This record gives sequence, structure tokens and C-alpha cells, in this order.
Amino acid sequence: MSPSQLWHYVRQFRRNRVPGQLVVQMTDRCNALCPQCSMRITEHFKRHRLGLGPLKRIVDNAGRRRIQAISFTGGEPLLLLDDLVAMLNYAGAVGIPYIRTGTNGFVFRHPERPDFEDRVNRLAARLAATPVRNFWISIDSADAATHERMRGFGGVIAGIERALPLFHAHGLYPSANLGINRNLGGENSIPVLPRHHSADQAADFSAACEHGLDRFFRFAADCGFTIANVCYPMSLSEAAAPGEMQAVYGATSVDAVVSFARHEKALLFDGLTRAIRANRSRLRIFAPLCSLHAMEQQLTGGPRGYGCRGGIDFFFVDAVKGHTFPCGYRGREDAGVFGPEDSGPAKAGSADCYQCEWECFRDPSELTGPLCELFSRPSRLLRRMYRDPQFFRCWWEDLRYYRACGFFDGRQPADVAKLEAWAGAVNPLRPYRRMPAVGSARTAPLPVVGRPPIFVGRDRCDRRAG
Repeated sequence: MSPSQLWHYVRQFRRNRVPGQLVVQMTDRCNALCPQCSMRITEHFKRHRLGLGPLKRIVDNAGRRRIQAISFTGGEPLLLLDDLVAMLNYAGAVGIPYIRTGTNGFVFRHPERPDFEDRVNRLAARLAATPVRNFWISIDSADAATHERMRGFGGVIAGIERALPLFHAHGLYPSANLGINRNLGGENSIPVLPRHHSADQAADFSAACEHGLDRFFRFAADCGFTIANVCYPMSLSEAAAPGEMQAVYGATSVDAVVSFARHEKALLFDGLTRAIRANRSRLRIFAPLCSLHAMEQQLTGGPRGYGCRGGIDFFFVDAVKGHTFPCGYRGREDAGVFGPEDSGPAKAGSADCYQCEWECFRDPSELTGPLCELFSRPSRLLRRMYRDPQFFRCWWEDLRYYRACGFFDGRQPADVAKLEAWAGAVNPLRPYRRMPAVGSARTAPLPVVGRPPIFVGRDRCDRRAG
């Protein structure tokens, strides 16, 4: 980080602002069958794409506003490969340091064909020649057949395994991107937990989540990935009431395989925390423990974490109109074309947003929150540290781990020696209990995160997650 960039960050924190992020949906075209997404190929609606002219104006204005991170997403961005490569280069030229994009993996089909390596080498070379920092590949399950059925791409896991060494040879280290679903550890590996449930049912659900996520991280490492990320359950009801959220980003679904109730998500996040700690020496896993802790507390009535910065420092641009929204799920708040002027300092009395768990915005909001308060509201930071010390233990652990991960630079290989130092790292207040191997008998239920069974009423927004 250059001194000027560091000073820019400090000035932002002093103004109660954090480094800006922009997610740009280039297109809503897609060629996959993913049940967690309403942009899948079987959905019938008019498809859209943003042309190079509007995209360049958006990126120009992002540069003027000193946006620090930009993601080009879809739909499927690689369906517009020429435009994507042009925009990756353009974003780098205007000075945006953190540039990301990804794929549903369709390009890795048919690894048995003789031209496979040539195709993948050409793609890797084109992407590596741009300033893209992180390139993700979506993976839905630790079971190859289940993933391929969900995506509609036969043989793609074998293709990914062949492709990753080729990408590494070009200096690009893709990350595995898991959208949490009930098949993540294999077909129907995560059961449905009834709203009114017993302690044993909750323990079984928690164990299934932990085991499935542990299996997924091991699977990703075995495939050759060195970085992994997790997309938290995110979906809206089909008929939102006035004033509730309305998705403008179509990565939502009400399919049962990606639907999680509020009481399930609390246990799911706890299982994810444990699985991450068990695998931090195996993979560079981005999902921050402080964010998972904050969302778990929010779901169970504990202290709230930091409000989402969507609409303040983070923004989403849709492919239909090219308009700006606070995030992909606050579609009632159309701010028009993304302009060159900053919206100004965040109002001290503005309501914090906790309406969803979209990791693209919630994770960086939780990670940067303490720094923002340190420089702008230190007394508030001290009160928060007293109220929820466990959040700050997780936050400090995250920062140390992120440093060992090279801050997830997808242009650098993992430092194996630094990651090995995290082998067996656990939270002493919530020790990790390793799951038995698949097929083995469990002699006793795992504890349910130190709490009695959860009985809750109607989920806010009556939302199913995907």
C-alpha cells in the first residue's frame, strides 16, 4: 500500500467513511441451471447487457470518487469475454486497485477434448494480462455429481481440476465460491430444521452444517484451489410487502434447496465458523469470523454488529437500466446513473441497515467498522468493545489471519508456512469439535452453540435464503 493510499484510507475513516466498493452487473444473461438464481437459463424474461459506453462512464465516475474495489458480475460475465477484458483493463487504467470477476464454470466443460488445455491457456492468458486481482469459480457442492447436476454442466469438476494448474502457471489463483445450499456437503446433506424443534434436532442440524462445510473446504483444496469464499443465504419472498426489500439483482430464489429460515441461519453461521477455523491452514478462506459472529448475534437477539455501508460507501449497478442501488436487494431505492460526485459524509443519525446477509457488503462493513469508529467515534468503539468483546476477539483473529493470507491476493500463491501456523486454531470459548468421517456413527449429539433450542416467530421479510 502506497503512502498516499494509506493516507486516503485514514481520511476516509476520520470522515466516518470506508474504502468504497462498486458491484457492476454487466449482464443478466446466463447459461446455467443454478436453483439459487432467478437468472438461470430456464427463466423466461428479456435479457439485458450494459454496453461499453455506459460501462466506461460508470468506471470513470468510480475512479473520480476513488472507489477502491470493483466487481464485474452477471449473469455470466464470461459470455461477454471481450467486453469483460476491456473493462478489467479500463478499471485498472483509472486507478481502481482491487478488481474482481468470476464465472459459473461453463468454460471448464469437456476436459476430455484434445483442445481443452489450449482453450484454458488462452483464457488464463487473457485474464492474467489484465489487472484483475481476484477471479472466482462458483462451486455448489463437495460432491462433484451434485454440483454438476445443479449447474447443468457435466464433467466440469474434472475440467476445473485440470484448469487450475494452468491458471496458476499464468500467475492467477482462482478462488472457490460457495453459495450455501442444502446440498453443499452432498445431496440433501443439510436437513430442514422445523421452526419448533427439540435440542436433539438442533444438534443434528448444527452437526450436518459443520460437517458439510468442512467437507466442502477439503474438497476445494483437493481440487487445487488456494482461496475460498462463502456466499451466505440470501433470498427474498416471492411477494414482498410494501416497504420490504425487493431484489434488483436476480441472484435470488425460493427453491427449497437454497431456502433457510431465520432459526436455521443462526446455527448455520455457527457451524460455518467452526468449519472455517478447522480449515484455515488448508485454504485462504475469506469469510470473516467477526461478520459471522455479528450476524449470529443479530439473528438470536444479541448485540448488533456494524450496519451495512450499502448506499453510503458500497453500491450496486444493475444491467437493466445501468442504475445505482444501495445494494442488489434494496431495489426500491433507485439512485439513477452512478455519478462522479460522492454522496458526502455519512450522517451520524442515519439508520444502520441490517436487512440482509449479502456478504459482498456485510463482510467489509463488519471488517472496517472498528477502524471507522476508532478514527471518527472512539467513545462509541469503547462502548461496543465492552458490550460485545467476542466480536473484537474474532475481528483481531481475522486481521492476523488475513495478513497470513497475503490479504487474499489472487495473483500470489498461498504462503504454506504462514497458513500452517493456523493448524488447529480454535476459539477457546467455543472449541471446535471435529466431525466424524462420512458414514461413521456419532455416539452423542454435538452441543448447540451453548444455547437452548431456538424458537422464533415469523422471519423478518418472511425470507428464504439462497
